[in-house]
Formats: sequence, C-alpha cells, structure tokens
Amino acid sequence: MTDKTQLIPTTAELMRLRAVAAGLERPDVIVRGGLVLSPGTEEWLERDILIAGRHIATLTPWGHVTGAGHELDARGSWVVPGFIDAHLHVEYTNLTPGQLARVSVPRGTTTVLTDPNAAANVWGPEGMDYMLTTGAPFHIFQQVSPTTPASTTLERGGAVIPEETVLTRLHDDVTATLGEGNPFDLGEVSTARFREALVAGRRITGHTAAQSHETLWSYLSAGVGDDHNAATVEEVLERTRLGAMVTVMGSSLADNTVPLFADLDAVAPALRHMCFCADDKHALDLSGQGHIDHHVRQAVRFGVDPVLAYRMATAQPAHYYRLDQVLGLLAPSRLADLQIIPDLAEVRPTTVMVAGSVVARDGRAAFDVDDEVPAWTRDSIRLPDVIDPALLRVSADTPRARVRAMEMYDGYFKRAFEAELPVAGGAVQCDTATDVLKIAVIDRHHAEPLAGIGFVRGFGLRRGAIAISMNCPNMNIAVVGADDASMLRAVEEIRAMGGGFVTVDGGDVLARVELPVGGMMSDAPFEQTAAALEHAHAVTAALGCPIPSPYIILSFVGLYVVPDLGVTERGLVDTFSQEVVDVLLPGPVDACGHTDADRHP
Repeated sequence: MTDKTQLIPTTAELMRLRAVAAGLERPDVIVRGGLVLSPGTEEWLERDILIAGRHIATLTPWGHVTGAGHELDARGSWVVPGFIDAHLHVEYTNLTPGQLARVSVPRGTTTVLTDPNAAANVWGPEGMDYMLTTGAPFHIFQQVSPTTPASTTLERGGAVIPEETVLTRLHDDVTATLGEGNPFDLGEVSTARFREALVAGRRITGHTAAQSHETLWSYLSAGVGDDHNAATVEEVLERTRLGAMVTVMGSSLADNTVPLFADLDAVAPALRHMCFCADDKHALDLSGQGHIDHHVRQAVRFGVDPVLAYRMATAQPAHYYRLDQVLGLLAPSRLADLQIIPDLAEVRPTTVMVAGSVVARDGRAAFDVDDEVPAWTRDSIRLPDVIDPALLRVSADTPRARVRAMEMYDGYFKRAFEAELPVAGGAVQCDTATDVLKIAVIDRHHAEPLAGIGFVRGFGLRRGAIAISMNCPNMNIAVVGADDASMLRAVEEIRAMGGGFVTVDGGDVLARVELPVGGMMSDAPFEQTAAALEHAHAVTAALGCPIPSPYIILSFVGLYVVPDLGVTERGLVDTFSQEVVDVLLPGPVDACGHTDADRHP
C-alpha cells in the first residue's frame, strides 16, 4: 500500500539530500552521462543524476561530481521517470498486485492508480486494501470505488460498502482520486460524494460512456476531472475544452492510441492535457504488447515529439493527480524512480530504478514476489448445489419470438437492436446463423438461483459456450453460448475450479484459465497465466469467436452504465432509463434500437 506521506523524505533524508546537493557529502548513486528528461521544460538535458537513499538530490552537468558509492552508465541513452498508469483495475489483469509488478516494472511502469471495484464487490473494504498491497517495488494508489453495489435496485451484488466508508477513504493518504462513477446518476448521494472528493483535495475519475452535450456537461459539472472513454478526436477536444484531462486507454477492450494519434494534427491542441492508462488489460497483452510503454511507442510511432510522449507518461499525470511532489519528475527531493532507455522509439529500458534501487534489468525483474495470499481470498464461488436448467430459460408461446438484443462494437459498447428468434419446446433459442447468442449473468455470491438473461451479437460462437466469474462490476458469473446445455456445463466448470475462465463445447471442456483468488486473479507467475489465456483464446477462436480477447469483453457485456443495454442477475437493463426491461417484445420484428440522438443527447 502506497502512503503518499511515506514517500516524502524524512527530516534526516532531507538533511542528507541537501548535503549531497551542496557537494558536502558523496551520493550513493550517480546515473551518469545520459540525456535526462527535463522536469520543467520540454527538452533533454545533459545531466548526471545524484541519488541519496530513496531520493534524487540534484541534477548536475555531466562530470560535475567525480565519485559515488555506485554509478550507472547512461551514456548514449535517455533517462526518464518511471511511467504512471492513471487508471487501472488490477483485478482485470488477472494477476495479483505482486505478479502485476513482475510484468510491468521491467517495462518501466512503476506507479498505478487503481480502482479496486471488483475486489470491493467480492470482499468489501478488506478486499480493497488487499488490492493496494504488495511487497514488490511498485507504487499503488487508490481510486476509491464509489458505489458497491453500483445499484441496489438493478443488481443484488456481493459485498456492500457503506457510503460513510467511501467518504472516509477519500481522505486517506493512499488515495489519489474518487473512482469512476455512473454518468447517468444525478442523485443527491452521488453529488455529495463528488463534493467530498473535492473537499478532500482528490481528483475525480470519470467514465463518460461516450456521452456528449448535456449528459457530458452534467457529469463534468459535478467536478469530474478526467475521462478514459474518449475514443475519437472530437470526444478528446470536447472534454479538454471543458478542462478535463483525457486518459488515453490502451486496454484489451480497445486501443484508443490508434484513432487518437493517427490524426495527430487534429488532436495536437489537447496533447498537453493527456496521459495514459491500460484500464482493463489482461496478463497476456501486458506481457506481449506492454503496459504504458505501449502507449509511448504508439505516440512516437504516430509522430508525437518523444519529449512530449514521455511527459504524457510521467510528468503530466503526476502534476494532474497531485503526485508531482513525490514522483513523476526527475527533480530534487523526488523519489529516484527512473529508467534508462537506449532507443526512444522502442521504449525498452535496460535499467529500472524504484526508490533508488535497481529493480529490473533488460526486461526482467530483479526482485522476487513472496506476497502472502490470504486464505479468505479463495473459494469465493457460491452457487446452488444444483442449478435448474430452467434458470436459463426464456419462455414463449409462439413459433418465433421478438427480443431485445445488443450488438458489441468499439470494445465494450453495446448497440441495441431487435431480433426474431426460433422457439422450440416453449423456449426461445439462439440463432448461430445470425450470431444472436444467449447471455446469462448468474449470482455467484449468495448460493441462490438468481439470473438475468439477454441476447447478444458479436461473439460468433457456432457451438459451445464461454463463461467467466468476473462480470463487471459485481463479479457474478457471465456465460454466453449457442445452447443452454453448453452454458450450464461452463458454469459448473467455473464452480469446480473456484473461478476463472472456461470454454466448452457441449460436455467437453476445451480450455480453462484458473483464477482462484476471488475468482478474478491468479497468484501463479504471470507467465503461466498469460500462456493459459493464449491457449484459451485460440480454442475459443476455433469455435468461431472473432474477438481477440473474448473473456474480458464478456466481462463488460453486462455493464449497465455503458450504452445501450446491460445484464445483471436481476435482468436486462436499459442504460439510459436505468430500469430493468423485458427481454421479449410484442409484435413483429422492427430492426430498431436506440437512435444516435438517444445515445448522444
């Protein structure tokens, strides 16, 4: 757990920093001969970095100080601060915090701001604390999850966190922001929560769900100060013109670095009000594509000046989230969190330091992870002893039925449409020919038979089913499939392995990704989790699924704060009205859903 006050130098440390900077004492480490990212100007400086203990004492011209306890040779390379991920859910990496550190720190990401909303739903406040805790050299700041459950009427959820707990946590030194909230909630309770965050001096993390005009204006007027949903240049400009910071998302759901930086001239006015986040990026993509290093590579590839690209990953988020007094800058009294990079375009550090110690070399961690995983984090799947197949049944008394359905697009967004489906034995069937499959969200917290049903296009399964135990935000089981028998088999396999991801074909289990920690994470080495994901993705693709990361997309189909529809264990939800609606519709098929005007008032 990263307590900001504990990162500030003690009086004794400040005395030593002053003595080293004054030339009265020898530094512990000199990072010598590199081109250093200026803390206050957009330039590369010919400077040595003098380090005493955990912190930087000062920057000097090359060769000004001749000796130190240890020297790092940065000649021919660039020296930059550790990268900052401005919005992440550790749970969605499918790794425990320590394993996330193992994959991310060698790639230069040394600080993350995390909203532990998944852990909050499974374990309550104790789980939120667990997601902030690791012995690895990794700074984790909290974005306080605002509502658990997100709605007391639309879902039952798991744990319940009192509003007073949320308000109190806003004043904790481990807190950087209030976490992302529902842009469609205009109530007094949420408004009072926003005010408390402002009083506490915390930023408010935004989740604008592609909104524009009045709904966006209303959300930002509550003090919400950033947005990681902006996926077009128009959305970026609209938000930054209203004073918001845009946090460019590069996740396993969608990589917004491509549409935003590809039109560099258009987005250029906003570049100094942008930073980066991975948001929902699983272990396979983190280990292959990268963490914040991926964002920097993309920015430079599309023509962003490297000095600005690196500032977007370091100084800009540090300043905005009020962390710049302790990290994000290579400046006197700041933590010596830095990386030596021989190629600005490749963004592959040869050396990474955290708090004055070398913690990674040449892409490999120089530390071990021995974090304790408490026993209470396991065995979190609670289902009825026997699941009645009727739980998944949608009854109809006509040969064909007209249903509300949703089509996946742009990652986790859903476009409403209507479909006509066959009925057999009085039950509505899927239609694999038109890719309209059944989706169910099943309660896994209370061992009671409670499930919501919907229909979805985009998963492309010709047969079989896939299931997960981490539906956002309440961490229930979500399962999508071509037939009820496969769906039930997948759910039973989730039960048997204590949580995770599974792909089945009829009675056969084709792939499993075991996530026993809360049904969300694995404490195995990240390499094992990434390999299991790679195999499971390939197996799922062989069943016809075109989505590169189908499990994490399935995690968000139920999300009811993202247009147009969502599914909870209580039923199908219209995200605009925030009400449960019927799956079945009367009358003939009329291929319509929400209009563009409905989505963007």
